[in-house]
Amino acid sequence: MALLVAAVGIPSFGQSPTCVGDCDRDGMVTVAELVTGVDIALGTLPIDSCPAFGGDGDGQVSIDTLVKAVNNALNGCLVEATATPTGTETPTATPTVAPTAVPRFCDLPGSVQNTANGIVVVPGGAAGVPDLGFLNLPVGFCAHFFATLGNARQLRFAPGGELFVASPTTGTTGGGPGGKAAIVVLPDDDHDGMADTAETFLSGLPSTQGMMFANGYFYYQNATKIMRLPYAPGDRVASGSSEQVADITLYVSALHWPKALDVADDGTIYVSNGGDQTEVCNPAHPFHGGILKLDGAPGGTPVAKGFRNPISLRCSRGHNLCFAIELARDFTATQGGREKVVPIRQDDDWGFPCCATKDLPYPDIVPVPNCSTVTSESNSFVIGETPFDLDFESGRWPAPWSNRVYVPLHGEAGTWKGARLVGIALDPVTGELLPSSDINGGSSGALADFVTGWDDGTQRHGRPAAVAFAPDGRLFLGNDTTGDIIWIAPLDL
Repeated sequence: MALLVAAVGIPSFGQSPTCVGDCDRDGMVTVAELVTGVDIALGTLPIDSCPAFGGDGDGQVSIDTLVKAVNNALNGCLVEATATPTGTETPTATPTVAPTAVPRFCDLPGSVQNTANGIVVVPGGAAGVPDLGFLNLPVGFCAHFFATLGNARQLRFAPGGELFVASPTTGTTGGGPGGKAAIVVLPDDDHDGMADTAETFLSGLPSTQGMMFANGYFYYQNATKIMRLPYAPGDRVASGSSEQVADITLYVSALHWPKALDVADDGTIYVSNGGDQTEVCNPAHPFHGGILKLDGAPGGTPVAKGFRNPISLRCSRGHNLCFAIELARDFTATQGGREKVVPIRQDDDWGFPCCATKDLPYPDIVPVPNCSTVTSESNSFVIGETPFDLDFESGRWPAPWSNRVYVPLHGEAGTWKGARLVGIALDPVTGELLPSSDINGGSSGALADFVTGWDDGTQRHGRPAAVAFAPDGRLFLGNDTTGDIIWIAPLDL
Protein backbone atom coordinates (compact mmCIF):
# COMPACT_ATOMS: atom_id res chain seq x y z
CA MET A 1 0.00 0.00 0.00
CA ALA A 2 1.60 3.25 -1.11
CA LEU A 3 0.69 6.12 1.22
CA LEU A 4 1.68 9.80 1.24
CA VAL A 5 2.70 10.98 4.68
CA ALA A 6 4.70 13.71 6.36
CA ALA A 7 7.39 11.99 8.36
CA VAL A 8 8.04 15.06 10.51
CA GLY A 9 6.10 16.77 13.29
CA ILE A 10 3.74 19.60 12.40
CA PRO A 11 3.29 22.43 14.92
CA SER A 12 -0.25 22.86 16.25
CA PHE A 13 -2.17 25.16 18.55
CA GLY A 14 -3.22 22.22 20.64
CA GLN A 15 -3.01 18.43 20.59
CA SER A 16 -6.12 16.54 19.66
CA PRO A 17 -6.98 13.84 22.21
CA THR A 18 -8.57 11.74 19.48
CA CYS A 19 -6.15 12.11 16.58
CA VAL A 20 -6.60 9.00 14.45
CA GLY A 21 -3.25 7.23 14.03
CA ASP A 22 -1.38 9.10 16.77
CA CYS A 23 -0.38 6.01 18.74
CA ASP A 24 1.94 7.76 21.19
CA ARG A 25 -0.23 10.90 21.47
CA ASP A 26 2.62 13.23 20.61
CA GLY A 27 0.58 15.34 18.21
CA MET A 28 1.86 13.79 14.99
CA VAL A 29 1.35 10.67 12.88
CA THR A 30 4.55 9.06 11.63
CA VAL A 31 5.38 6.45 9.02
CA ALA A 32 5.82 3.79 11.73
CA GLU A 33 2.38 4.58 13.16
CA LEU A 34 0.78 4.28 9.72
CA VAL A 35 2.48 0.88 9.29
CA THR A 36 1.02 -0.16 12.65
CA GLY A 37 -2.43 0.83 11.40
CA VAL A 38 -2.01 -1.22 8.25
CA ASP A 39 -0.86 -4.22 10.34
CA ILE A 40 -3.98 -3.90 12.52
CA ALA A 41 -6.17 -3.70 9.41
CA LEU A 42 -4.51 -6.87 8.08
CA GLY A 43 -5.10 -8.66 11.38
CA THR A 44 -1.44 -9.13 12.24
CA LEU A 45 -1.62 -6.78 15.23
CA PRO A 46 -4.43 -6.28 17.76
CA ILE A 47 -6.20 -2.94 18.10
CA ASP A 48 -4.57 -2.61 21.53
CA SER A 49 -1.29 -1.98 19.70
CA CYS A 50 -2.64 1.50 18.88
CA PRO A 51 -6.09 2.40 20.24
CA ALA A 52 -5.85 5.62 18.23
CA PHE A 53 -6.89 3.55 15.20
CA GLY A 54 -10.03 2.35 16.97
CA GLY A 55 -12.26 5.07 15.54
CA ASP A 56 -14.65 2.55 14.02
CA GLY A 57 -15.71 1.36 17.49
CA ASP A 58 -15.57 -2.33 16.59
CA GLY A 59 -11.88 -3.05 17.12
CA GLN A 60 -11.34 -3.06 13.36
CA VAL A 61 -9.45 -0.63 11.15
CA SER A 62 -11.20 0.31 7.91
CA ILE A 63 -9.84 1.98 4.80
CA ASP A 64 -11.64 5.18 5.87
CA THR A 65 -9.78 5.09 9.18
CA LEU A 66 -6.45 4.64 7.42
CA VAL A 67 -7.28 7.59 5.12
CA LYS A 68 -8.00 9.77 8.18
CA ALA A 69 -4.64 8.75 9.63
CA VAL A 70 -2.88 9.65 6.38
CA ASN A 71 -4.62 13.04 6.35
CA ASN A 72 -3.47 13.60 9.93
CA ALA A 73 0.07 12.72 8.88
CA LEU A 74 -0.13 15.21 6.01
CA ASN A 75 -1.89 18.04 7.80
CA GLY A 76 -1.00 17.50 11.45
CA CYS A 77 -3.17 16.70 14.45
CA LEU A 78 -4.70 20.17 14.72
CA VAL A 79 -7.54 21.68 16.78
CA GLU A 80 -8.66 25.28 16.97
CA ALA A 81 -6.74 27.58 19.28
CA THR A 82 -8.19 27.72 22.79
CA ALA A 83 -7.57 31.50 23.00
CA THR A 84 -9.44 33.94 20.78
CA PRO A 85 -7.17 36.44 19.01
CA THR A 86 -7.90 40.06 20.00
CA GLY A 87 -7.52 43.44 18.33
CA THR A 88 -4.52 43.61 16.13
CA GLU A 89 -3.17 40.17 16.93
CA THR A 90 -2.15 38.39 13.80
CA PRO A 91 -2.79 34.63 13.87
CA THR A 92 0.29 32.56 13.35
CA ALA A 93 0.20 30.81 10.03
CA THR A 94 0.33 27.03 10.12
CA PRO A 95 3.60 25.94 8.52
CA THR A 96 3.18 23.72 5.50
CA VAL A 97 5.24 20.59 5.05
CA ALA A 98 5.69 18.97 1.69
CA PRO A 99 4.43 15.40 1.77
CA THR A 100 6.87 12.58 1.22
CA ALA A 101 6.08 9.11 -0.01
CA VAL A 102 6.27 6.09 2.24
CA PRO A 103 8.92 3.91 0.58
CA ARG A 104 7.65 0.85 -1.12
CA PHE A 105 9.36 -2.27 0.18
CA CYS A 106 11.53 -2.45 -2.93
CA ASP A 107 12.67 1.15 -2.37
CA LEU A 108 14.33 0.25 0.93
CA PRO A 109 18.13 0.63 0.91
CA GLY A 110 19.85 -2.52 -0.28
CA SER A 111 16.97 -3.76 -2.43
CA VAL A 112 18.01 -5.44 -5.68
CA GLN A 113 15.39 -4.40 -8.24
CA ASN A 114 14.86 -6.01 -11.62
CA THR A 115 13.43 -3.15 -13.68
CA ALA A 116 12.58 -2.83 -17.36
CA ASN A 117 15.90 -1.02 -17.73
CA GLY A 118 17.97 -3.62 -15.91
CA ILE A 119 19.16 -4.34 -12.37
CA VAL A 120 19.10 -1.45 -9.91
CA VAL A 121 20.51 -1.69 -6.37
CA VAL A 122 19.00 0.89 -4.03
CA PRO A 123 21.93 2.69 -2.36
CA GLY A 124 22.46 2.87 1.37
CA GLY A 125 22.20 -0.83 2.15
CA ALA A 126 23.93 -2.41 5.12
CA ALA A 127 27.60 -3.34 4.74
CA GLY A 128 28.71 -6.96 4.75
CA VAL A 129 25.40 -8.54 3.71
CA PRO A 130 25.32 -11.25 1.04
CA ASP A 131 25.26 -10.12 -2.57
CA LEU A 132 21.93 -11.12 -4.14
CA GLY A 133 23.05 -10.25 -7.66
CA PHE A 134 23.11 -13.94 -8.58
CA LEU A 135 19.32 -14.15 -8.43
CA ASN A 136 17.35 -14.11 -11.66
CA LEU A 137 14.15 -12.28 -10.73
CA PRO A 138 11.21 -11.50 -13.00
CA VAL A 139 11.06 -7.92 -14.22
CA GLY A 140 9.01 -5.93 -11.72
CA PHE A 141 10.31 -7.65 -8.59
CA CYS A 142 13.05 -7.06 -6.05
CA ALA A 143 14.96 -9.10 -3.48
CA HIS A 144 16.34 -7.93 -0.14
CA PHE A 145 18.52 -9.58 2.49
CA PHE A 146 16.74 -10.03 5.83
CA ALA A 147 18.90 -12.12 8.21
CA THR A 148 21.27 -15.06 8.56
CA LEU A 149 20.40 -17.94 10.87
CA GLY A 150 22.05 -21.35 10.60
CA ASN A 151 19.97 -24.20 9.14
CA ALA A 152 16.79 -22.18 8.57
CA ARG A 153 14.40 -25.06 7.88
CA GLN A 154 10.96 -23.63 8.57
CA LEU A 155 9.51 -20.10 8.52
CA ARG A 156 6.23 -18.96 10.09
CA PHE A 157 4.84 -15.51 10.80
CA ALA A 158 3.37 -14.79 14.22
CA PRO A 159 0.08 -12.90 14.63
CA GLY A 160 2.11 -9.84 15.61
CA GLY A 161 4.09 -9.98 12.35
CA GLU A 162 7.41 -11.33 13.67
CA LEU A 163 9.18 -14.06 11.72
CA PHE A 164 9.74 -17.34 13.59
CA VAL A 165 12.43 -19.73 12.33
CA ALA A 166 13.00 -23.38 13.22
CA SER A 167 16.74 -24.12 13.35
CA PRO A 168 17.41 -27.81 14.18
CA THR A 169 20.69 -29.66 14.65
CA THR A 170 19.53 -33.25 14.07
CA GLY A 171 20.56 -34.46 10.62
CA THR A 172 17.90 -34.89 7.97
CA THR A 173 17.19 -34.61 4.25
CA GLY A 174 19.54 -32.12 2.61
CA GLY A 175 21.36 -31.30 5.83
CA GLY A 176 22.22 -27.77 6.85
CA PRO A 177 25.04 -26.45 9.07
CA GLY A 178 25.00 -24.10 12.02
CA GLY A 179 21.70 -25.09 13.57
CA LYS A 180 20.72 -23.58 16.92
CA ALA A 181 18.56 -26.41 18.30
CA ALA A 182 16.01 -23.69 18.83
CA ILE A 183 13.08 -21.72 17.52
CA VAL A 184 14.20 -18.13 16.96
CA VAL A 185 12.29 -14.86 16.49
CA LEU A 186 13.54 -12.33 13.92
CA PRO A 187 11.67 -9.02 14.42
CA ASP A 188 11.97 -5.95 12.21
CA ASP A 189 10.68 -3.24 14.52
CA ASP A 190 12.28 -0.35 12.65
CA HIS A 191 10.81 -1.52 9.31
CA ASP A 192 14.09 -1.22 7.43
CA GLY A 193 13.63 -4.59 5.74
CA MET A 194 16.21 -6.40 7.90
CA ALA A 195 15.89 -8.28 11.17
CA ASP A 196 16.91 -6.18 14.16
CA THR A 197 18.08 -9.11 16.26
CA ALA A 198 17.74 -12.87 16.74
CA GLU A 199 15.82 -13.71 19.90
CA THR A 200 15.56 -17.31 21.13
CA PHE A 201 11.92 -18.19 21.71
CA LEU A 202 12.50 -21.83 22.69
CA SER A 203 15.82 -23.66 23.13
CA GLY A 204 16.89 -27.27 23.66
CA LEU A 205 15.15 -28.48 20.48
CA PRO A 206 17.64 -30.42 18.30
CA SER A 207 14.81 -32.12 16.37
CA THR A 208 12.39 -29.31 15.57
CA GLN A 209 10.89 -28.17 12.30
CA GLY A 210 7.11 -28.03 12.30
CA MET A 211 5.48 -25.03 13.96
CA MET A 212 2.35 -22.91 13.64
CA PHE A 213 0.08 -20.44 15.42
CA ALA A 214 -3.57 -21.35 16.08
CA ASN A 215 -6.29 -20.91 18.70
CA GLY A 216 -4.19 -18.71 20.97
CA TYR A 217 -1.34 -21.24 21.05
CA PHE A 218 2.05 -21.74 19.47
CA TYR A 219 2.41 -25.35 18.30
CA TYR A 220 5.86 -26.84 17.67
CA GLN A 221 7.68 -30.10 17.11
CA ASN A 222 10.04 -31.65 19.64
CA ALA A 223 11.24 -34.90 18.03
CA THR A 224 8.21 -37.25 17.94
CA LYS A 225 6.11 -34.96 20.13
CA ILE A 226 3.83 -32.12 19.12
CA MET A 227 3.76 -29.50 21.86
CA ARG A 228 1.95 -26.24 22.40
CA LEU A 229 2.10 -23.27 24.74
CA PRO A 230 -0.07 -20.16 25.18
CA TYR A 231 0.80 -17.38 22.78
CA ALA A 232 -0.27 -13.74 22.70
CA PRO A 233 0.62 -11.37 19.86
CA GLY A 234 3.96 -9.78 20.60
CA ASP A 235 5.39 -12.65 22.67
CA ARG A 236 9.07 -13.10 21.87
CA VAL A 237 9.89 -15.52 24.64
CA ALA A 238 7.74 -18.40 25.80
CA SER A 239 5.26 -16.93 28.27
CA GLY A 240 3.79 -20.15 29.61
CA SER A 241 4.41 -23.84 30.14
CA SER A 242 4.34 -26.28 27.23
CA GLU A 243 1.89 -29.17 27.11
CA GLN A 244 2.01 -32.26 24.92
CA VAL A 245 -0.65 -32.50 22.21
CA ALA A 246 0.46 -35.82 20.69
CA ASP A 247 3.39 -38.23 20.57
CA ILE A 248 3.52 -39.66 17.06
CA THR A 249 5.20 -43.04 17.32
CA LEU A 250 3.02 -45.09 14.96
CA TYR A 251 6.15 -45.17 12.81
CA VAL A 252 9.42 -43.41 13.60
CA SER A 253 12.08 -42.58 10.98
CA ALA A 254 15.54 -41.55 12.18
CA LEU A 255 16.16 -39.55 8.97
CA HIS A 256 12.72 -38.29 7.95
CA TRP A 257 11.81 -37.07 11.43
CA PRO A 258 10.49 -33.54 10.56
CA LYS A 259 6.81 -33.11 11.25
CA ALA A 260 5.21 -30.22 9.38
CA LEU A 261 2.08 -28.64 10.87
CA ASP A 262 -0.80 -26.48 9.71
CA VAL A 263 -4.45 -25.85 10.44
CA ALA A 264 -7.30 -25.99 7.91
CA ASP A 265 -10.12 -23.48 7.65
CA ASP A 266 -12.38 -25.88 9.55
CA GLY A 267 -9.93 -26.02 12.46
CA THR A 268 -8.44 -29.44 11.71
CA ILE A 269 -4.73 -29.57 12.52
CA TYR A 270 -2.68 -31.81 10.24
CA VAL A 271 0.82 -33.15 10.88
CA SER A 272 3.17 -35.12 8.63
CA ASN A 273 5.08 -38.29 9.54
CA GLY A 274 8.06 -39.66 7.60
CA GLY A 275 8.66 -43.13 6.23
CA ASP A 276 11.99 -44.64 5.07
CA GLN A 277 13.74 -45.37 1.77
CA THR A 278 14.46 -48.98 2.82
CA GLU A 279 10.86 -49.99 3.54
CA VAL A 280 9.73 -53.29 2.03
CA CYS A 281 6.48 -53.43 0.08
CA ASN A 282 3.81 -54.98 2.27
CA PRO A 283 0.54 -55.89 0.48
CA ALA A 284 -1.35 -54.90 3.64
CA HIS A 285 0.23 -51.46 3.33
CA PRO A 286 0.14 -50.31 6.96
CA PHE A 287 0.45 -46.60 7.83
CA HIS A 288 4.08 -45.51 8.11
CA GLY A 289 4.77 -42.29 6.25
CA GLY A 290 1.70 -40.12 5.89
CA ILE A 291 -0.53 -37.38 7.22
CA LEU A 292 -2.35 -37.48 10.55
CA LYS A 293 -4.77 -35.14 12.28
CA LEU A 294 -4.53 -33.98 15.87
CA ASP A 295 -7.94 -34.82 17.31
CA GLY A 296 -7.15 -35.72 20.90
CA ALA A 297 -5.89 -39.21 20.17
CA PRO A 298 -2.53 -39.69 21.97
CA GLY A 299 -0.68 -40.41 18.73
CA GLY A 300 -2.90 -38.56 16.27
CA THR A 301 -5.29 -40.19 13.80
CA PRO A 302 -4.13 -41.30 10.31
CA VAL A 303 -5.64 -39.46 7.36
CA ALA A 304 -3.57 -40.36 4.26
CA LYS A 305 -0.73 -42.86 3.78
CA GLY A 306 1.79 -44.08 1.22
CA PHE A 307 4.38 -41.32 1.71
CA ARG A 308 8.14 -41.78 1.93
CA ASN A 309 9.00 -38.28 3.14
CA PRO A 310 6.15 -35.75 3.46
CA ILE A 311 8.57 -32.95 4.26
CA SER A 312 6.06 -30.12 4.26
CA LEU A 313 2.36 -29.37 4.39
CA ARG A 314 0.41 -26.15 4.22
CA CYS A 315 -3.24 -25.11 4.20
CA SER A 316 -4.56 -22.40 1.90
CA ARG A 317 -7.28 -20.02 3.01
CA GLY A 318 -10.83 -19.71 1.76
CA HIS A 319 -11.42 -23.19 0.35
CA ASN A 320 -10.64 -25.46 3.34
CA LEU A 321 -7.83 -27.11 1.36
CA CYS A 322 -4.48 -28.43 2.58
CA PHE A 323 -1.58 -29.83 0.59
CA ALA A 324 1.54 -31.88 1.29
CA ILE A 325 4.86 -32.38 -0.46
CA GLU A 326 6.06 -35.94 -0.99
CA LEU A 327 9.74 -36.70 -1.60
CA ALA A 328 9.36 -40.08 -3.25
CA ARG A 329 11.72 -43.02 -3.58
CA ASP A 330 15.26 -41.92 -4.49
CA PHE A 331 16.90 -42.95 -7.79
CA THR A 332 13.64 -43.94 -9.49
CA ALA A 333 13.38 -41.25 -12.18
CA THR A 334 13.77 -43.94 -14.89
CA GLN A 335 11.20 -46.16 -13.18
CA GLY A 336 8.31 -43.72 -13.17
CA GLY A 337 9.16 -42.13 -9.85
CA ARG A 338 8.27 -38.49 -9.24
CA GLU A 339 8.19 -35.97 -6.39
CA LYS A 340 4.67 -34.70 -5.75
CA VAL A 341 2.54 -31.90 -4.36
CA VAL A 342 -0.73 -33.52 -3.33
CA PRO A 343 -3.99 -32.55 -1.64
CA ILE A 344 -4.64 -33.88 1.85
CA ARG A 345 -7.79 -36.00 1.83
CA GLN A 346 -9.13 -38.74 4.05
CA ASP A 347 -8.05 -42.28 3.06
CA ASP A 348 -5.87 -41.35 0.07
CA ASP A 349 -2.97 -43.77 -0.57
CA TRP A 350 0.02 -42.37 -2.49
CA GLY A 351 1.67 -45.74 -3.10
CA PHE A 352 5.06 -45.79 -1.34
CA PRO A 353 6.89 -48.16 -0.97
CA CYS A 354 5.13 -50.29 -3.58
CA CYS A 355 4.04 -47.96 -6.38
CA ALA A 356 5.48 -44.97 -8.21
CA THR A 357 1.98 -43.72 -8.99
CA LYS A 358 -1.43 -45.08 -9.85
CA ASP A 359 -1.22 -48.32 -11.87
CA LEU A 360 2.60 -48.14 -11.96
CA PRO A 361 4.47 -50.47 -9.57
CA TYR A 362 8.20 -50.12 -9.02
CA PRO A 363 9.70 -52.71 -11.42
CA ASP A 364 12.04 -54.31 -8.88
CA ILE A 365 9.28 -55.37 -6.48
CA VAL A 366 8.30 -59.05 -6.54
CA PRO A 367 5.54 -60.13 -6.49
CA VAL A 368 4.14 -57.27 -8.55
CA PRO A 369 1.95 -55.12 -6.28
CA ASN A 370 -1.55 -53.96 -7.10
CA CYS A 371 -1.38 -50.21 -7.73
CA SER A 372 -4.91 -49.67 -8.98
CA THR A 373 -6.11 -48.12 -5.71
CA VAL A 374 -3.23 -45.63 -5.49
CA THR A 375 -4.28 -42.00 -5.83
CA SER A 376 -3.20 -40.25 -9.03
CA GLU A 377 -1.27 -37.00 -8.60
CA SER A 378 -1.74 -33.84 -10.69
CA ASN A 379 1.49 -32.01 -9.79
CA SER A 380 4.87 -33.70 -10.10
CA PHE A 381 8.62 -32.99 -10.21
CA VAL A 382 11.73 -34.84 -11.32
CA ILE A 383 13.07 -37.16 -8.64
CA GLY A 384 15.90 -35.32 -6.88
CA GLU A 385 14.70 -31.77 -7.54
CA THR A 386 13.43 -32.03 -3.97
CA PRO A 387 10.52 -29.65 -3.39
CA PHE A 388 11.01 -28.58 0.22
CA ASP A 389 8.13 -26.34 1.25
CA LEU A 390 5.11 -24.42 -0.05
CA ASP A 391 3.01 -21.36 0.65
CA PHE A 392 0.23 -19.44 -1.05
CA GLU A 393 0.17 -15.95 -2.59
CA SER A 394 -3.22 -14.45 -1.83
CA GLY A 395 -3.77 -12.05 -4.73
CA ARG A 396 -1.65 -9.00 -3.86
CA TRP A 397 0.96 -9.71 -6.54
CA PRO A 398 0.59 -8.76 -10.21
CA ALA A 399 -0.34 -11.24 -12.92
CA PRO A 400 0.88 -13.75 -13.89
CA TRP A 401 2.41 -14.32 -10.43
CA SER A 402 -0.67 -13.81 -8.29
CA ASN A 403 -2.74 -16.64 -6.80
CA ARG A 404 -0.05 -19.29 -7.02
CA VAL A 405 1.49 -21.74 -4.62
CA TYR A 406 5.23 -21.13 -4.36
CA VAL A 407 7.58 -24.09 -3.94
CA PRO A 408 11.35 -23.89 -3.27
CA LEU A 409 13.23 -26.73 -4.96
CA HIS A 410 16.29 -27.79 -2.98
CA GLY A 411 18.01 -29.37 -5.99
CA GLU A 412 19.86 -32.64 -6.47
CA ALA A 413 22.18 -33.83 -3.72
CA GLY A 414 25.81 -33.20 -4.60
CA THR A 415 25.12 -30.95 -7.61
CA TRP A 416 22.14 -28.79 -6.54
CA LYS A 417 20.83 -29.15 -10.08
CA GLY A 418 17.30 -27.86 -10.34
CA ALA A 419 17.48 -25.61 -7.26
CA ARG A 420 15.04 -22.75 -7.85
CA LEU A 421 11.74 -21.22 -6.72
CA VAL A 422 8.67 -22.09 -8.78
CA GLY A 423 5.03 -21.05 -8.77
CA ILE A 424 2.04 -23.27 -9.59
CA ALA A 425 -1.19 -21.54 -10.60
CA LEU A 426 -4.39 -22.21 -8.65
CA ASP A 427 -7.91 -22.68 -9.92
CA PRO A 428 -9.54 -19.33 -9.03
CA VAL A 429 -12.88 -20.97 -8.24
CA THR A 430 -11.94 -24.14 -6.34
CA GLY A 431 -8.49 -23.19 -4.98
CA GLU A 432 -7.05 -26.47 -6.24
CA LEU A 433 -3.62 -26.59 -7.88
CA LEU A 434 -3.91 -26.66 -11.66
CA PRO A 435 -2.13 -29.65 -13.25
CA SER A 436 1.62 -29.26 -13.79
CA SER A 437 4.81 -31.26 -14.17
CA ASP A 438 8.44 -31.11 -15.25
CA ILE A 439 9.19 -34.86 -15.28
CA ASN A 440 9.18 -35.04 -19.08
CA GLY A 441 11.71 -32.25 -19.50
CA GLY A 442 10.81 -28.60 -19.12
CA SER A 443 7.92 -27.16 -17.17
CA SER A 444 4.41 -27.84 -18.42
CA GLY A 445 0.92 -26.88 -17.40
CA ALA A 446 0.56 -24.44 -14.53
CA LEU A 447 4.22 -24.66 -13.39
CA ALA A 448 6.54 -21.70 -14.00
CA ASP A 449 10.04 -20.87 -12.77
CA PHE A 450 9.86 -17.72 -10.62
CA VAL A 451 13.42 -17.20 -9.33
CA THR A 452 16.56 -19.04 -10.43
CA GLY A 453 20.30 -18.62 -9.89
CA TRP A 454 21.22 -21.12 -7.19
CA ASP A 455 21.89 -23.83 -9.79
CA ASP A 456 24.92 -22.18 -11.43
CA GLY A 457 27.41 -25.02 -11.01
CA THR A 458 29.36 -23.25 -8.26
CA GLN A 459 27.35 -24.25 -5.16
CA ARG A 460 28.26 -20.84 -3.71
CA HIS A 461 24.79 -19.54 -3.02
CA GLY A 462 23.25 -22.32 -0.96
CA ARG A 463 19.86 -23.91 -1.60
CA PRO A 464 16.35 -22.52 -1.11
CA ALA A 465 14.53 -24.52 1.54
CA ALA A 466 11.69 -22.76 3.40
CA VAL A 467 9.07 -20.28 2.24
CA ALA A 468 6.45 -18.14 3.96
CA PHE A 469 4.36 -15.17 2.89
CA ALA A 470 4.32 -12.28 5.35
CA PRO A 471 0.97 -10.64 6.14
CA ASP A 472 2.17 -7.60 4.18
CA GLY A 473 2.54 -9.64 0.97
CA ARG A 474 6.29 -10.21 0.84
CA LEU A 475 7.61 -13.71 0.18
CA PHE A 476 10.30 -14.78 2.66
CA LEU A 477 12.71 -17.49 1.59
CA GLY A 478 15.06 -19.43 3.89
CA ASN A 479 18.31 -21.07 2.80
CA ASP A 480 19.30 -23.95 5.06
CA THR A 481 22.80 -24.22 3.56
CA THR A 482 23.96 -20.62 4.03
CA GLY A 483 21.38 -19.70 6.66
CA ASP A 484 20.47 -16.59 4.66
CA ILE A 485 16.86 -15.43 4.73
CA ILE A 486 15.71 -13.02 2.03
CA TRP A 487 12.43 -11.50 1.00
CA ILE A 488 11.02 -10.91 -2.47
CA ALA A 489 8.29 -8.45 -3.44
CA PRO A 490 6.76 -6.71 -6.46
CA LEU A 491 8.19 -3.25 -7.08
CA ASP A 492 4.85 -1.57 -6.40
CA LEU A 493 4.03 -3.31 -3.10
